[in-house]
Amino acid sequence: MLRVLVADDHAPTRCDVRQTLDGDPRFEVCAEAMDAPRAVQSALRARPDICLLDLRMPGGGLATAWEIRARLPAVKIVIFTVSDSDTDLFAALRLGVDGYLLKTMNLHRLPDALHGVSTGEAAIPRTLVARILRQFRGGEPRWRQPVEGVRWRLTSREWEVLELLAQDQSTAQIASRLVISASAVRVHVAAIARKLEVSGRAAAVELFRQGPTA
Repeated sequence: MLRVLVADDHAPTRCDVRQTLDGDPRFEVCAEAMDAPRAVQSALRARPDICLLDLRMPGGGLATAWEIRARLPAVKIVIFTVSDSDTDLFAALRLGVDGYLLKTMNLHRLPDALHGVSTGEAAIPRTLVARILRQFRGGEPRWRQPVEGVRWRLTSREWEVLELLAQDQSTAQIASRLVISASAVRVHVAAIARKLEVSGRAAAVELFRQGPTA
């Protein structure tokens, strides 16, 4: 039986997912969480096989994925979201998630998708797979893994700020999104630049987007 952690700030969604998985003998929902800190704590406590993470929950699904992957590298991580944007998709893939599923999917297909993840398959809708293929076939810069050995020194909040910087969010927008002050954002940006050993936010974003060089 596969043990699943469901993290989503929308209680009805958590309920629907639990009912779907509890109705399949292959699964057990071992924990639920409504935000990033609780998701990380629950993962460390319950040691699930799979974490199903909402992208937009408080604290950020990507920051949660990074934290859990850093502490529990064997856990499979699947993003569950309404967002089908390339920015969110490729940001998740950079983190090395095992799946990226849309909440518009038929929930009856969720158990098979998660079971496939447990056996090494990637759970990604066909429409999004087509975009990934176009990205590699075209002349656009390809997404790559973030710099190994560097990203692990960033805190969850710093990683989240860096992701928003890479989405061209301003200091004020980041502050509003993370519900923190603008001065706190600037402190995080300074810490990111220092840890990445770059001159400022533009250089940090460039390093994030480029990933490791060959």
